[in-house]
Amino acid sequence: MAVTIRSKREIELLRAAGEVVGRVLKRLEEEAVEGVTTARLAQISDEVIKDAGAIALFKGVENPDAKMAFPSSICASINEQVVHGIPGQRKLRSGDIVSIDCGVKLNGYCGDSAVTIMVGQIDPEKEKLVRITRETLEIAISETRPGRYWSDVARKMQEHAEGAGFGVVREYVGHGIGRKMHEDPKLPNFVNKELLRNDLLLRKGMILAVEPMVNIGTHRTRVEADGWTVVTADGKASAHFEHTLAITENGVEIMTSRE
Repeated sequence: MAVTIRSKREIELLRAAGEVVGRVLKRLEEEAVEGVTTARLAQISDEVIKDAGAIALFKGVENPDAKMAFPSSICASINEQVVHGIPGQRKLRSGDIVSIDCGVKLNGYCGDSAVTIMVGQIDPEKEKLVRITRETLEIAISETRPGRYWSDVARKMQEHAEGAGFGVVREYVGHGIGRKMHEDPKLPNFVNKELLRNDLLLRKGMILAVEPMVNIGTHRTRVEADGWTVVTADGKASAHFEHTLAITENGVEIMTSRE
C-alpha cells in the first residue's frame, strides 16, 4: 500500500479544494429546512461549486451495479439511508436527518466532506445518533498524529460509537485523497484482522478523508434497486460525518472546515 506524502504546495492546493467543499456544506446546512427538496439542495451545491471554478467529483461517477452514472454533485441520504442517496423531489420533513456528502476538484486536487443535518424537531434517539457520530469524527481528529497507527485511532472511534449502543458501518470506510477522490489507504472506523495485518503508520503530509457512518441499530447495510442508495438493513436511522485532514507535525489540519 503506497500512501502519497504531499508537499507544502500540494497541501495548499488541497486546502483550496477543501475550502470549496466546506463552503458548499455550510450553505446547505442553512438551506436544509422543512419543505426543501434534496434536488434543490443539489442545485445550490452546483451553483456554489461553479462559482468557485471547481468540478463536482460525484457527478458522472460510474457504478457497474447501477443503471446510470451518479447524477448529482452531492449525495443526500435521509434517515435510514446511509450514503449515496440520489437527490430528487422528496421534501425534507420535521424529524428527518439528512446526510449530505460533497466532493470537488479544484486545480487538479480534491476535497471531500460530509455532514448530517437535523431538520425541525428531532426525536431523542436520532439526536443522540447525530451527536455520537459527530463526536466519533472529533475523536479521530484529536487522535490522529504522526507516529500513531491507524488501528489505535479506529479502535477509539469504534469504542465511542458502540459504547453508545450504536452500530459502526463496515462496508464503507474512509480513504486517502489527493489528485483522485479515492486513493490509498483505506481507513476503517473499526478494528478487524485485516487492519491489524496491514496497519497504517501515520506520517506528516498524509491527506486522509475520515468518515464514520454510524447506525442506530445493526451495522449491516444493503443497496437499493437503483444500485446507489445504501440503507440500513433494519430500516433504522444512520448518520455520517466526514472531513479531509492533513497530518501535520503535531496533529492534523481540517481541510474542509465549515467555520
